[in-house]
Amino acid sequence: MDFALSEEMQLISDTVRNFVTRELYPHEDLVDRLDDVPAELAAQIRSRAIAAGLYAANMPAEHGGGGLGPVAMAVIDRELGRTGWGLNVYVARPSNILRACKGDQVSRYLLPTIRGERTDCLAMTEPSAGSDVRSMRTRAVRDGNDYVINGVKHFISHADVADYVILFAVTGAEDTPRGPRNAISAFLVDKGTPGFTITRGPSCVSHRGYHQCELRFADCRVSAGQLLGQAGTGFAMMGEWLSSTRIQVAATCVGRARRMLELATEWAGTRQQFGQVIGKFQGVSFQLADMAVEIEAADLLTMRSAWKLEKGLPCEQDIAMAKLYGSEMLARVTDRAVQIFGGSGLMQGTPVERAWRDARVERIWDGTSEVQRHILSRALLRKSEA
Repeated sequence: MDFALSEEMQLISDTVRNFVTRELYPHEDLVDRLDDVPAELAAQIRSRAIAAGLYAANMPAEHGGGGLGPVAMAVIDRELGRTGWGLNVYVARPSNILRACKGDQVSRYLLPTIRGERTDCLAMTEPSAGSDVRSMRTRAVRDGNDYVINGVKHFISHADVADYVILFAVTGAEDTPRGPRNAISAFLVDKGTPGFTITRGPSCVSHRGYHQCELRFADCRVSAGQLLGQAGTGFAMMGEWLSSTRIQVAATCVGRARRMLELATEWAGTRQQFGQVIGKFQGVSFQLADMAVEIEAADLLTMRSAWKLEKGLPCEQDIAMAKLYGSEMLARVTDRAVQIFGGSGLMQGTPVERAWRDARVERIWDGTSEVQRHILSRALLRKSEA
């Protein structure tokens, strides 16, 4: 296996790194202080990302997207991950689920989203259905040419900014090896649809400026034409989306960890105590060594899972490993960075303190560490079942 980036991949990586450094780093303090991204700043980032050819890089080229596959997207996400989601979300990566758009959905949702004229968010989690998405209670009942939706979603990222929601709701029941389970379908629901309200949720310590919201549907009526894909295929769509986003989480964790290693190494090489730089002390230098090893291990797991996904090979376990190890690696790396910086590492407004806070959510969203361990252990034990 060739582990080196091709010339094209290296160019992509360098372009994104330069964009993040030039267009996103300068606004980190502002966004962290406000816990918000001013609308004019969001528009500026989006406009410059489009001009740089970075916008909607994951979407089909025939529709105006970048046409890049999982490996190239992992390379991009490594660099975008150097800063928080409050800013990098505006270098948009529309949901891959939108590829299921058909008919006038293409002109109403897919194409405007690729062009940066509309933005999407995805609504899956509920107060009583987090990791167990099959137990969701939001329902969409067919009524003539419409569906009537009732239910509540929460922890829905970016819903306050998005123009429409990719909503998952129960539309019936289906037989599974484990007995009857909810049949889930996906819908495209525009903000402003009667019966649909959005409320911003409590502030989160991680990724300030990237808000989570509560969505309520009370007899919200949408046309059958807003059903995305076929009825009852929503669970499979969620699996496809999670495969992509779990690699994305792993890649962004690698990027943020690399930034922390760079900062910690520079600090250790210049900060003096007891007459010498602290990097001379094994208590510090060995921590840097451990950080470097863990980052490279996480990167290899991430790129392997992206490569397998791109090749169409079975990769559920690989993706679970990458997401599990990458997110937990970031927690250890940011904690070590704080320790190397000492008290300075805990001061608000510093990249190290921000990364330490941001790292905590990575082990929760897009499938908790426990869910990833379940995926892996289930696969291991299946081999021993009679």
